[in-house]
Amino acid sequence: MIAAEEIDVKCVGLTKTFRDFWMRPRVKAVEGLDLEIRRGEVFGLLGPNGSGKSTTIKMLLGLLSPTHGRIAVLGRRPRDVATKKHVGYLPEESYLYRFLSARETLDYYGRLFRIPATTRRHRIDMLLDMVGLEAVEHRPVGEFSKGMQRRVGLAQSLINDPQLLILDEPTSGMDPVGARQIKDLIADLGRRGKTVLLCTHQLSDVEDLCDRVAIMFGGRVHAQGTCDELLAREDQTTIRTESLPAGVVEEIRGVLARHGVGHVDVERPRRRMETLFLEIVERARAAGAETSGARSGGRVADFLRADEAAAVESSGGLQAAAVDSGVGRAVDSGLIDSLVNR
Repeated sequence: MIAAEEIDVKCVGLTKTFRDFWMRPRVKAVEGLDLEIRRGEVFGLLGPNGSGKSTTIKMLLGLLSPTHGRIAVLGRRPRDVATKKHVGYLPEESYLYRFLSARETLDYYGRLFRIPATTRRHRIDMLLDMVGLEAVEHRPVGEFSKGMQRRVGLAQSLINDPQLLILDEPTSGMDPVGARQIKDLIADLGRRGKTVLLCTHQLSDVEDLCDRVAIMFGGRVHAQGTCDELLAREDQTTIRTESLPAGVVEEIRGVLARHGVGHVDVERPRRRMETLFLEIVERARAAGAETSGARSGGRVADFLRADEAAAVESSGGLQAAAVDSGVGRAVDSGLIDSLVNR
């Protein structure tokens, strides 16, 4: 059994029913959802439109109350204010103030978290470099492309150095280069101990990033597990080797035929289109070609390091008490224990 302190999100029997004016049940958006997201993993939540993903996210954020069931987020109830400073959220649409610059936007959100001015400026510098917007930091975000606005939104979701990061379609509107950079960033955050809940329709993102996946339909989870568990085909075997001469291939066919294997497909492997695209762009960059859009992002901001000493050093001791309290788990430990042991 996984220890309670290793679980950042736990849902048991989660149900949300929307009612009409006369309080009659109208739509059951989520029904009997059981979900467990462990600390430090990238968890994918998949499903077609209307499957209940957005409703689930809103309940995790405390924006909606469940009709039935229980939720623990970082050891507390979702509406507990103490939880909010440890959660980062990137919604599906980037709701930004179009007349503020990228720097002003991040400063605004930093003020909402009451981050001291010196620490705030330091973090904003690192985040702008990380998402590749340092060269256009003073331009109004209303002039940005959708992909550049998503970069601002991602930086905004990290300004408070959250333990739990909820990302809804983070690569939406991005070109393949930007999408690859954001995926690399998400993977790096997972390696640093951040817990990431990823909602996306880009199934390639899920295969590249997620440790575990849950697939929803009709408000229920119909499949859950690692990508290897969900995608493995038990009825086929793949053998990979270097390119073989035709004679060797025919010899192998004969061996397989003697063992009763009649149908054998022999083909040359193909690269993914994303791989080819990125190779061409990198060659163009190396040849000196320039772009007026966002630049390649830098390394992950130092204050997002997982160890507590680095976090205190980077933030100048900001919210040290919250760090010492283990992200507020002691206050409502009975909640998470009851969910884990149920």
